[in-house]
Amino acid sequence: MNIFDEIKDLAKQKNAVIMAHNYQNPEIQDIADYTGDSLELARIASQTKASIIVFCGVHFMAESASILSPDKKVLLPDLSAGCPMADMIDAEKVRVLKRKHPGARVVTYINSTAEVKTVSNVICTSSNARKIVDRIDSNEIIFVPDKNLGSYVQRFTSKKIILSDGFCPTHEKFTVEMLREVKASHPDAYVIVHPECRPEVIELADAALSTGEMVKFAASTDKKRIIVGTESALIHKLKKVNGNIEFIPAGDSFICPNMKKIDLSKLLQSLREELYEVKVDDETAALAKIPLDRMLELSY
Repeated sequence: MNIFDEIKDLAKQKNAVIMAHNYQNPEIQDIADYTGDSLELARIASQTKASIIVFCGVHFMAESASILSPDKKVLLPDLSAGCPMADMIDAEKVRVLKRKHPGARVVTYINSTAEVKTVSNVICTSSNARKIVDRIDSNEIIFVPDKNLGSYVQRFTSKKIILSDGFCPTHEKFTVEMLREVKASHPDAYVIVHPECRPEVIELADAALSTGEMVKFAASTDKKRIIVGTESALIHKLKKVNGNIEFIPAGDSFICPNMKKIDLSKLLQSLREELYEVKVDDETAALAKIPLDRMLELSY
């Protein structure tokens, strides 16, 4: 039995579901039961009937799955798979912002720890951030931790958005100069970038889309060449939904080292030994679930 078949067989035996973020290695995407962006996977985690969720992503994603499905065992095949952006904000920093802006509501990007979620009013993802900000009952929004996503949302609302200074290192290091260079090499290509990119990069692109939105766009567009400004592993999924398009990576810098930590051997070990469980304590989970549930309610 090869490793792929062994993983599938073990998952069936243990009533386990394998979820993989769009930024995971291609072989992890291929073996997963579900692939998607943070919003898609959060919805699936909240509804699954499986006994075990094996989350191929980073730590905050496994935490969110545990919060939304407290009766399930949530496994993260590599505990060192973290998110630098999530580490750029903590609950006390949010409390300081709330004291400075007492009338504001806190909209927190899902790329955050469970502790930060406990002091938030609602969670958002890159695909629903504009909708969440529009629907929340406040004209002042504290938006944490991603300053780039927050400034992107500000373009579409008259509400005042108060930013923190967090960012995704993988998207942040992609510059206008890099985008101009790839555009010059492919002048007829349509440019899509993630809203975690710098504002000036978004300004130069044809569209800013979440990973889920990029997949939907690729499935329906008549464009022949597309420059993709986000983590390079997404191109594997884009090719699956539309093999007639030439997808061009925006740059060699678009690799998230944390998303690349999980491979088939770690996934197999995780299933065999049920490693490594991510469990949020009951009190934290109860408080963090409120804004996560609010997100799911406001996203429809």
